[in-house]
Amino acid sequence: MHVVGNRRMASVAGVIVVAAVLEDVYVFAHDADRSWSYPPACCHGDIVTGECGSIPSMAVTPHADGYVIILRPGDHRKVTHQNRYFVPYDRVIPSGDDRFHICLHPTEEHENCFFAPSEAM
Repeated sequence: MHVVGNRRMASVAGVIVVAAVLEDVYVFAHDADRSWSYPPACCHGDIVTGECGSIPSMAVTPHADGYVIILRPGDHRKVTHQNRYFVPYDRVIPSGDDRFHICLHPTEEHENCFFAPSEAM
């Protein structure tokens, strides 16, 4: 019985270690930078393959009913050709820094989440 108890304890310890590692990966996968993270519903990858990233402020133009965003290759890691997006003001999420961010999912033609600095909202 003592051997079974030790195995059970080792199994529980292994599960805890794996959960801790996965939790760290999960948090890292959605980090925007050191001070805040993208919501999990917005980002489906990591810092290299993820859909979210900061974009140049000159790509964003405020209009009466929302933002028009025009992204060109180089503005975001997923963009391979010029794309135009419209985001109504009521769908804008405050960013955790002073930059604009966008999440493109499932393709570069689809804006999933858009973040604006507080002074731009």
